[in-house]
Amino acid sequence: MVIKLSKILNDINTILVPMVCFGCNTTLRLGERLLCTVCRNQLPLTEYNFTDENPVDKIFYGRIDIKKCNSFLFFTKNGIVKTLIHYLKYKNQEEIGVFLGDWFGQVLKEELALTHIDYVIPVPLHKKKLRKRGYNQVAKFGQRLAFHIGAQYSDTILFKTANTKTQTKKGRLNRWQHDKSLFELNDIDLLKYKHVLLVDDIITTGATIESCAMALKKTEGITLYVATMAVVP
Repeated sequence: MVIKLSKILNDINTILVPMVCFGCNTTLRLGERLLCTVCRNQLPLTEYNFTDENPVDKIFYGRIDIKKCNSFLFFTKNGIVKTLIHYLKYKNQEEIGVFLGDWFGQVLKEELALTHIDYVIPVPLHKKKLRKRGYNQVAKFGQRLAFHIGAQYSDTILFKTANTKTQTKKGRLNRWQHDKSLFELNDIDLLKYKHVLLVDDIITTGATIESCAMALKKTEGITLYVATMAVVP
């Protein structure tokens, strides 16, 4: 009875305040979620995998030992992906993280990729930024990936030591120097000889991922993988 009542209330709410597509603002039809079918089909999937070498792997060559990297979508200056991530980060639309995590996670599950991962860990926000925003935009994405690949999700192992301003306009070297000691581990032994998937929203220069990886690599025998929602091509 409770479930039926909840469904009725949701249906009424949808009629009164129709859900619209984040891509084109058209009213979503029955069965559509966050994006209309047209916009969903227009999303620029990278179609990379965790088997073959790809351009995301090459970002970190000669910088840090990461076993394998992958990004689900291409991020461009103007496009649906930018809109989705903007709403995810700044408009309290955490459901976007669930949407992308379920989609990418299902792909990984079907490919039997990352079934050996022990922990999924998000790139953390500083506690002040987390308190201000109210959530880590990568959390739901990471949780859904962990669910689909059968891994444990943890956002308490890796933490950020300083609250920094946005780095999207900083040069690669400046960002790397600024980031390299910003992340630390709560327990250096917990991840010993574990396979860990580090997740984030966007890879641009790779500086933040590199900084997190440097902290994680302090653990003996760790094998590190990276997955992100998007990558700047």
